[in-house]
Amino acid sequence: MTSQSPLIQLDEWPAGDFAEAEGLVEGIHSSILLYRQGDTVRGYLNTCPHAGRRLDWSPGQFLATKDGLLVCAAHGASFRMDDGECVAGPCRGEALLSVAVEVRDGGVYLAP
Repeated sequence: MTSQSPLIQLDEWPAGDFAEAEGLVEGIHSSILLYRQGDTVRGYLNTCPHAGRRLDWSPGQFLATKDGLLVCAAHGASFRMDDGECVAGPCRGEALLSVAVEVRDGGVYLAP
């Protein structure tokens, strides 16, 4: 996947929800967790800092608290989506690895 191909289109998922996409991050084919807040999208590697496992319980299916925290399906760690910090669970104080993304022309792209 190149920066010329969108990871996902904004109209493919609602605001306040998660999505998963595949892309090259620092030359490595990676699973990317995307979180949408209105027209703002944040990207993180889809990897829990606790044990290196994927955060989703099934590809592209993520658990969240009613307060909007992302919950790791493997060990229950909870992450804020504004900065990726783990606020509860076995990796408290650590954070998800950020992936630079940008929104343009209705699509979400890896930032150059």
